[in-house]
Amino acid sequence: MTKALKGYLMMKLSSYSVTDIGKLRKLNQDYVFTSEVPVGPLPDLFIVADGMGGHKAGEYASKCAVETLVAQVNRSSERGSVRVISKAIREANKRVRQKALSDDNYYGMGTTLVVACLDEEGLCVANVGDSRLYLISGENMRQITTDHSLVEEMVQMGELERGKARTHPDKNIITRAVGVLDEVDVDFFEVEDIAAGDVLLMCSDGLSNMLEDSEMLGIIRSEGSLKEQADRLVAAANMNGGRDNITVVLVRVEK
Repeated sequence: MTKALKGYLMMKLSSYSVTDIGKLRKLNQDYVFTSEVPVGPLPDLFIVADGMGGHKAGEYASKCAVETLVAQVNRSSERGSVRVISKAIREANKRVRQKALSDDNYYGMGTTLVVACLDEEGLCVANVGDSRLYLISGENMRQITTDHSLVEEMVQMGELERGKARTHPDKNIITRAVGVLDEVDVDFFEVEDIAAGDVLLMCSDGLSNMLEDSEMLGIIRSEGSLKEQADRLVAAANMNGGRDNITVVLVRVEK
């Protein structure tokens, strides 16, 4: 083990999560899970899910996916964060898909998932859909995940300017979701250069569609606890319209 990794193992995490129904929705279809202590073979685990579907279907999809994922991780005998999380997401997809096909009230439902774990190798992130994970280091903020959405595909093909993506009328159309197909395609991202003082922001699109990245960074770099910063993010999203459910997870790497 390298000296840098030994130093990383001496760090600890602090976190805060909040989910809010927003200003216009009648149900909160977001679901969140956080654990700074081990879950099965993983040293920690953070999850944000944003459900979609008819009345209560999206709410069920996000809850079912997260609870299935956590249960699968808890009993996992796999080694390595990617293998553990990948197998758990596949099981979550299977459970949500089975329910959608067996009950007409839930047909067509699905959910996004963004999953994070900090281990001895650094940061491991899994993503399906358009919920996001950002890394804030000092005054810099970068989006680690890539949205699985129609507008992101348009941006990648040069058909849409990045600055116009957040307000595009098709911004809510996603191209991947857990539970929609028999098999789920998961993107993984690994970041090794994690240092004390770094902050992770995980969120549903109810936050990222309401605030510019620069606005989110300004709030996270402001004074106060993680709770105060997360609550300010939710308040700002609601002040800008609150058109969707809003979920925020902040994780800070401590010495």
